[in-house]
Amino acid sequence: MSVLISLIVAIAAIWALAYVGAPLVAWSAAVVIYFGALAIFGVIGPVGLLIAAIIFVPLLALFNSQSLRRKYATKPIFKGFKAVLPPMSDTEREALEAGSTWWETEMFRGKPDWQYLLDFKRTKLTDEERSFLDNETETLCEMLDEWEIMNVHHDIPKPGWDYIRKHKFFAMLIPKEHGGLGFSALAQSTVVAKIASRSLTTAVTVMVPNSLGPGELLVHYGTKEQQDKWLPGLANGSEIPCFGLTGPEVGSDAGALPDTGIVCKGEYNGEQVLGMKLTFSKRWITLAPVATVIGLAFKLFDPDGLLGDKDKTAYGITCALISSQEPGVDIGRRHFPGAFMNGPIYGKDVFVPLDAIIGGQEKAGGGWRMLVECLSAGRGISLPALSSAAAKTAYRMTGAWGRVRRQFKLPIGKFEGVQEATARISGLNYKMEAARVLTASGVDHCTPSVVTAMAKYHMTEWMRTIVNDAMDVHGGRGIQQGPRNYLSGCYQSVPIAITVEGANILTRSLMIFGQGAIRCHPFIFPEMEAAREDDLEEFDDLLWAHVGHSVNRAARAFTFGLTGAAFVKAPVSGVAAPYYQQLERFSSALAISADVTMGMLGGELKRKELLSARLGDVLSELYFGSATLKYFYDEGEKEEDVAHLHYVMLECLKNIETAFDGFFRNFPNRLIAGIMRFLVFPTGMAHKGASDKLINKLGDQIMEASAFRDRLSADIYLGSDGTSATGRMEKTFQKLVEVEPLYDTFFKAVAKGEVDGLTVDERLKSCVEKRLLTNAEAKQVKEYDDMRYDAILTDAFSKEYMADMANMKHEDHRLESRVA
Repeated sequence: MSVLISLIVAIAAIWALAYVGAPLVAWSAAVVIYFGALAIFGVIGPVGLLIAAIIFVPLLALFNSQSLRRKYATKPIFKGFKAVLPPMSDTEREALEAGSTWWETEMFRGKPDWQYLLDFKRTKLTDEERSFLDNETETLCEMLDEWEIMNVHHDIPKPGWDYIRKHKFFAMLIPKEHGGLGFSALAQSTVVAKIASRSLTTAVTVMVPNSLGPGELLVHYGTKEQQDKWLPGLANGSEIPCFGLTGPEVGSDAGALPDTGIVCKGEYNGEQVLGMKLTFSKRWITLAPVATVIGLAFKLFDPDGLLGDKDKTAYGITCALISSQEPGVDIGRRHFPGAFMNGPIYGKDVFVPLDAIIGGQEKAGGGWRMLVECLSAGRGISLPALSSAAAKTAYRMTGAWGRVRRQFKLPIGKFEGVQEATARISGLNYKMEAARVLTASGVDHCTPSVVTAMAKYHMTEWMRTIVNDAMDVHGGRGIQQGPRNYLSGCYQSVPIAITVEGANILTRSLMIFGQGAIRCHPFIFPEMEAAREDDLEEFDDLLWAHVGHSVNRAARAFTFGLTGAAFVKAPVSGVAAPYYQQLERFSSALAISADVTMGMLGGELKRKELLSARLGDVLSELYFGSATLKYFYDEGEKEEDVAHLHYVMLECLKNIETAFDGFFRNFPNRLIAGIMRFLVFPTGMAHKGASDKLINKLGDQIMEASAFRDRLSADIYLGSDGTSATGRMEKTFQKLVEVEPLYDTFFKAVAKGEVDGLTVDERLKSCVEKRLLTNAEAKQVKEYDDMRYDAILTDAFSKEYMADMANMKHEDHRLESRVA
């Protein structure tokens, strides 16, 4: 019995020390005290104590003596670590070092500081930003007709272009001191989203100069002379920018960039100067056909050492800013991903002075870092904004359609099959708004590269899901194109959003966990740097701190899994508290799983993209789950939000468990996979997602006119009257809310055969005669029914209209051919 008790005490002590993250000295003292106590209480005799001393005294001496530990324990590990350390290209290193980390680090490290998140002040629109959104942006939306832009003009009409330039829509990120608007990231996101709810073409046109483009590069890296030369024109709209990165041979792999700049002397504006000859072939460049200013990425070479370093001939990726009118530049042709301006740019031996390099000569070779840092910020604003616009539009219109449209004598939104889709639309929209606000606020705070990658990938994928669900609910109403269709623009935006600013497949499988694991982990990147610098002392300190971190996270993950995280301290009380507990549990589980994976697979993990993607999914859901909790907290923990909070968090936890399950099932070392599964799921998988009852609740709520509906679909364009597609449906919905009891009386009377007549007018007359409705009530029902019928109609075009459309497209094609 005494032996059993001593084993239980040993296990409990090991667990306690691991759980609290005790330092090495505490572990050492515990070993001495434990065996001393065993001897005192007679559990072991002198021989047993001697054996314990022979085993543990050398180990304690080894690990508590820094010199012995480094020589006999750390040094062999250091040698092996350097041998398996994967090579890192310059572009990979710059991508890892670019930007910064933020809240995602807390979620990755297994012990999130919840109070930091709750205390973080999310960005709020200033009075100036709100006024711009409610006035200038609203006016711009009223000027636009996406159907005509897409199918008639294939461009924004001139009044729209003029308005965009005059009111500085291209200059939201340019500081006021340079003539721009100096808006926050959240304001930029909200403005772009509102425009996108009216016109995808215009939203893309506006967002690109405010994302990865010359303006942002100049603001962050340009010399004063460059800023003074270019920023005023970019701010007032007299200059239209584009940026050329991608080309026929290069997309996601920027290291394969074939475009070159050769340092040489030449004549520029009548003078002999030191400059570069640029040769490039760019494709898929937004705004290129109308651009006056071109930002270029190319590889710079100095074969003659004219920059002063005879031993350095290749400088790497460099960014420059040139006029589209430079001799040798061929620009103006269009691709046609939609009506927004997009096309190729070519250049052959285009000579420009060295001061065309953004940041001047000292930034030669620094282009890739510039691009990654700016992209890290931009992709947290632009594509999430497009996704938000589509989600909010689909949410508001699908809810209205579900209540207005009746089949089998019921509003279609009451059918459970439909509610499965509308609940998903509602829940994802809530999750997306939480993510958009927190991510944009994060961009205002720093440049969180991993967070913005997660936001770009997942929010565009949620948009795809939401729009597809909305199309399913609308049926034939959704696929008939024309001015009445408020979903077609959202549907057309999906492939654009998932492709640009980092293709989604690449982002999920390589970037989120690949970059997150190295940037967010407290020890991995410093250990890699210590190994590359052959610094054994630094590596020793990091390694054993890393071991302690891993042991602690393993103990936390197992304990939380065993207890259902019931004893984790949540930062709040109430309905949200259990979700904080579960996220902290899975944060610890991710930390230990990541450590084991990187330790076992090392550089091979780069090629295990499916495994990496699943861990990335866990990290992403931890971030988005915490964003949802933050949003619920900041919105005042309103009762009207509770159902959506439950839906999002239950689905989030299910997604985390599903990702972990797939990861464990496919981990190559089956023994280690089993151990990790036991640590993370000691009692099995528990989260099943939203219940049918909760789905029904969200399915009903999306059809209710409420402050919550207005808040969740705020800042999209609906139109001031019923002439726009969204305005027509919205006004019909509002009228239905007003007269629905009367309409139901009429509808039921017709269904039961209690009234006479075949037409609506005849039946309403019969209702009045039979005193089921008054004259005034019958007029209200008639008004609504006319609106309802008009709202459900789709466009039907005359033969003449279609012939005119075909002729216009033919003329446009001939024009493009002549330009070619």
